[in-house]
Amino acid sequence: MVRLDLAAVLLAVTAVTRAVTANTPSIVPGAYIVEYEEDQDSNALVNTLGGKATLRKDLRFKLFKGASIQFKDTKNADKMAAKVASMPKIKAVFPVRRYPVPHHVVHSTGDGVQEVLSKRQKGNDTFSTHLMTQVNQFRDAGVTGKGIKIGIIDTGTDYLHPALGGCFGEGCLVSYGTDLVGDAFNGANTPKPDADPLDNCNGHGTHVAGIIAAQSNNPYGIIGAAQDVTLGSYRVFGCTGDVGNDILIAAYNMAYEDGSDIITASIGGPSGWSEDPWAAVVSRIVENGVPCVVSAGNDGALGIFYASTAANGDKVTAIASVDNMITPALLSNGTFSVDGTDQSFGFTTGEPGAWTGVSLPLWAVNFDTADPANGCDPYPESTPDLSGHIVLIRRGSCTFVQKVENAAAKGAKYVLFYNNAVGTALVSAPVDGVAGVAMVTAEQGKSWIRALEAKSEVVVNMEDAETAGKFLAYFNNTATAGFLSDFTSWGPTFEVEVKPQFSTPGGMILSTYPRALGSYGVLSGTSMACPMAAAVYALLMNVRGTKDPKTLENVLSATAHPNLFRRSGESLPLLAPVPQQGGGLIQAWDAAHATTLLSVSSLSFNDTDHFNPVHNFSISNTGKTAITYSLSNVGAATAYTFRDHNAITPSTFPSELTADFASLSFSPESFTIPAGQRKIVTVTATAPKGLDEKRLPVYSGYITINGTDGSGLSLPYIGVAGSMHSAVVLDASGTLLSRASDNSNTPVPDNLTFVLPPPGFANDTSYRNRTERPKLVATLAMGSALVRADVVPMSNCTTVARNAGVVFGTKTIGQPEGMPSRWNPRGTFEYKWDGKLDDGTYAPPGLYKFAVKALRIFGDPKVGSEYDQADTLTFRIKYLPGPSAKLRRQDQGGECEEGKR
Repeated sequence: MVRLDLAAVLLAVTAVTRAVTANTPSIVPGAYIVEYEEDQDSNALVNTLGGKATLRKDLRFKLFKGASIQFKDTKNADKMAAKVASMPKIKAVFPVRRYPVPHHVVHSTGDGVQEVLSKRQKGNDTFSTHLMTQVNQFRDAGVTGKGIKIGIIDTGTDYLHPALGGCFGEGCLVSYGTDLVGDAFNGANTPKPDADPLDNCNGHGTHVAGIIAAQSNNPYGIIGAAQDVTLGSYRVFGCTGDVGNDILIAAYNMAYEDGSDIITASIGGPSGWSEDPWAAVVSRIVENGVPCVVSAGNDGALGIFYASTAANGDKVTAIASVDNMITPALLSNGTFSVDGTDQSFGFTTGEPGAWTGVSLPLWAVNFDTADPANGCDPYPESTPDLSGHIVLIRRGSCTFVQKVENAAAKGAKYVLFYNNAVGTALVSAPVDGVAGVAMVTAEQGKSWIRALEAKSEVVVNMEDAETAGKFLAYFNNTATAGFLSDFTSWGPTFEVEVKPQFSTPGGMILSTYPRALGSYGVLSGTSMACPMAAAVYALLMNVRGTKDPKTLENVLSATAHPNLFRRSGESLPLLAPVPQQGGGLIQAWDAAHATTLLSVSSLSFNDTDHFNPVHNFSISNTGKTAITYSLSNVGAATAYTFRDHNAITPSTFPSELTADFASLSFSPESFTIPAGQRKIVTVTATAPKGLDEKRLPVYSGYITINGTDGSGLSLPYIGVAGSMHSAVVLDASGTLLSRASDNSNTPVPDNLTFVLPPPGFANDTSYRNRTERPKLVATLAMGSALVRADVVPMSNCTTVARNAGVVFGTKTIGQPEGMPSRWNPRGTFEYKWDGKLDDGTYAPPGLYKFAVKALRIFGDPKVGSEYDQADTLTFRIKYLPGPSAKLRRQDQGGECEEGKR
């Protein structure tokens, strides 16, 4: 435990200088998950709908009984879903949402080893991520997860990989599981499941499997953290695209019913609500005795309050990422000469990568190896024709594409980047006229720059990465080793529940990769941290003899090591906030052998409105002798949610951290617990003084429990000095009307007329060039448990308008398809409207506006004043001639003039 005694000083952290966008999960049109009160025949349910729906997936399991259904007529889907919800024995109905493969980073891949700088280990485990987490001590002691089953929900596993057992089925490393979707599935089409969960086209799941259980028969010295576990593989992604939460719910329940002792999934999307349907299902599995670890997400740039589902579920263990202390790189072989003297080097090819037989001299923009904007500006007129050179550019502040475009403007066809950090990375810079891009290490680039500066000729000889051969290089990570990865997502949930729980290494991880994609790879993401946590759970099950999720989470959190906040190579003298790191970096051996146990893994004092200052928890002494304990408080950095009083959206990668700590008192503060006994402790919190509550500061820290036996535990806590309910949820300036065809969401002028396809023909391509639909763009500055969008008539020209109802003071003829929307993360939502209302009919031609209402955090959904509201400009809709059975008969004659009846 890091002990700090700091004055309350203000520490400004510069915001990330790049645009970041909150991506919200999309909804599958016409698709709904139905949960039953009690078991019933899903086919019979579909049959009661008179042929209007098909069964997407039967979801009848021990812990979840229901079905996923697809309405054939999507224009009436909402009306039919409401009908289903009102049926007897129906517990809940909610839309199918789609989630992508996590946006991990692939740094390098490859096999065909010619030279390995780190030989395969035959003695003690010295794999870097294992040293960081104490996993090495288990292997050295012969504890390898034997007898434990880990179910992996991911892109499948290349079980034919020699390091992953080479087979599938009983007696194999990957012994159970299934493919729920098929290769061609993209999230929008029909799954084609089969019994074979082979991953041969994505790689994510294969990398995850290797982190858990890679066998030592590989050339790179990769060691699975729990080599003797049994793996289950549940493939939920095709080669590309997304997956619906109905398939994820099925996969979790299948993994549970197949006897998995642990379930791990490096999948998710922004949510921030533990009540999210998928998260709620995973929580149910944990409540029934199976730990579920889920990656916290890779959206650290979006700042605080961006917890991911299903990681944000109650009792679900969310895993954050720290950077590896070693940076591995699988580099392709190349050679170069300086004034005729030949040498070798390594590179990571990019896209495009046509390097075969390229042998050209280097040319550099300048000789400043610290220039952050190297190559970002157009080249001077004096620049020579670069078609006969390879242009050497430092990685820096602007995009790869911008740098390559500037080089291409002077004739360049080939560009080599040298890194501004440890190791290399894959570069994607598709620019017309450029045939090849690649990256070399910072050290290699600097040595070439020095040679060019000395007026030496440097000729580089490149080869295609597929034929050049590979070697593994290790670089000491002197900048960020063991610190929180910049990409790791921040909690807490919007209801101030602690997320994440703790961290493991996820930045720059070497593991297995599909044979078709190179066999081995270096990847970064919380996707890589999560399987390490799953493996640690297996090791703890071996040693502690329990599989209880609560016990294992509690002991891992209590023995984890919190770290200082660090960014861009600089540390602050403050512990990183709990919403970034949870309990800290797990120390697995300490957790396995701890004899002092806590009854909880964290505490939340909530916000000022719901302040819960008093908590009780117990400390148990399971050792053989009495131990005297003393409690104290170590504060972590307080993170301001908003930049200033005018801001309503959380700052990107918190712009300001302070050393304002909460005060805690303990009763008792020091005490002795006899062997085999426990003690209940009361902790009372006082929020930090002097904070600007309008900017919603999130404070956190650790209760330290130090024993006379040398034990030292910590219990993370969190609170908000301010009112979550007072935070603006709906960004009025970001709520507007645009054209459906406009990907930039440019606002349209007032009173614009949209010509729509005939009702029911929105997807008919024959109308595409003659129509334009309005697009509602609604931006949530903070999450909202309920968002509605009312269609407001601006005249009384139709019977529908004259008979419009009033909801929370707003005259409305109904809501568009897919509304209202529940459990929404912050971010921008888009609704392309074809005129369909939530009752299945269509709005008559006329003049309208959208009135958007978003429920505030902790708000009462039955009270109109609890919603933020923003209206769009007015707009007209007209329909092309065609079948229009869904328009009410008296309103089919066309739009009337304002002021007439």
